[in-house]
Amino acid sequence: MHHSQPGLKRSLSERHIRLMALGTAIGVGLFLGSGDAIQMAGPAIMLAYLLGGFVVFVIMRALGEMAVHNPVAGSFSRYAQEALGPLAGYLTGWTYWFLWMVTCIAEITAVAIYMGVWFPEVPRWIWALAALSMMGAVNLVAVKAYGEFEFWFALIKVVAIIVMIIGGLGMIVFGLGNDGVPIGIGNLWRHGGFFPNGAQGLLTSLQMVMFAYIGVELIGLAAGEAAKPEKSIPGAINSVLWRILIFYVGALFVILSIYPWHQIGASGSPFVTTFERLGLKSAAGIINFVVLTAALSSCNGGIFSTGRMLYNLAQQNQAPGAFSRTAPNGVPRLALLVSIGILLFGVLLNYLVPGKVFVWVTSIATFGGIWTWIMILLTQMKFRRNLSPAERSRLAFRMPWWPYASWLTLAFLALVIGLMGYFPDTRIALIVGPGWLLLLIAFYYGLGLARRDAAASAS
Repeated sequence: MHHSQPGLKRSLSERHIRLMALGTAIGVGLFLGSGDAIQMAGPAIMLAYLLGGFVVFVIMRALGEMAVHNPVAGSFSRYAQEALGPLAGYLTGWTYWFLWMVTCIAEITAVAIYMGVWFPEVPRWIWALAALSMMGAVNLVAVKAYGEFEFWFALIKVVAIIVMIIGGLGMIVFGLGNDGVPIGIGNLWRHGGFFPNGAQGLLTSLQMVMFAYIGVELIGLAAGEAAKPEKSIPGAINSVLWRILIFYVGALFVILSIYPWHQIGASGSPFVTTFERLGLKSAAGIINFVVLTAALSSCNGGIFSTGRMLYNLAQQNQAPGAFSRTAPNGVPRLALLVSIGILLFGVLLNYLVPGKVFVWVTSIATFGGIWTWIMILLTQMKFRRNLSPAERSRLAFRMPWWPYASWLTLAFLALVIGLMGYFPDTRIALIVGPGWLLLLIAFYYGLGLARRDAAASAS
């Protein structure tokens, strides 16, 4: 099965893929978004991250089953094309491209905000432009350069979280930074109980929580350039669940035990305040550096995926053919340059409406992410049905609890979409998202792609 596609090079090693899987799941969502989510749900936010983590694990196993069976660069767009037909592949590919375009704009915005902490007098758009140029350059060099940057970026985030968890446990159990008086975990229920805002608070937070997990499906895209996909992909996917337990639930457990939940997020990142209590005077600077790398890492991953998705769409004849050409170093150069060019629009938004960008962008990105996840689940269900019993028994990496897990996960994703429509702040996503899909469908029929795909499948 593992013939490389002409052009792309299989040069992502196992350590690249493992840390990529980890890095994409720990984004700005944890460092920045968790404060807002805690305000919505109180200590019960840990349940929301746990539930979301389980849902993401099911989605990843569905994707993994197909990615190990057929590791290609377009991943879920290609699988949707094969299982559900050309329109499904087209919508999934372009929506995923759009999702990362929007997310990259959020990350570039975040970089500008973090740099503003150190250099308040420099206009934001300058930092946004610098971040885009730097990550764009890394991606144009070679896929290995992307993997290497991703590896170190992820490592910085992971080390910071582990140090915070260990230090925080020291405060809780031994009273570090608290004159030797153990803090204990009473804060988890003292201020209005574990569910201070009731079930509604928990439900409200689900959309923020799911946004934090967008990007884990990137492992599927990397399968087309993984050196040993049959080994590295299952390893990376199976570790998603315990990583989420340690990094999200563990970090939040520590933060929520140390501080009353209603005080968190009021004075900046919960991570900074924790380190300061441990006696690190320069904590704010250190954490600012960590979040900066988290945002750059996500932007790096976003540029990688948009380039690969355009490359794949061109191979499926659903984007201009020129995008399917690769440079001698195995990078789809034109596809990357076009994506980077469009991201300059994000720099312009930073210049025009710096305040609004983040909320708009996260809700639109959540819609794109959930659409992609739904397509992955539907595709896998069809993929499994299309296999003969003999082929099924030969699947190397099977999805567990099939098909019940798929149906439950689809129901959960439908609930999140309903909640987004219910709350005024996130409603924009349900206007822009479906609007985007309608626009794509209009193009699909208007440009004659539908006729051509029908003719191709008839021949």
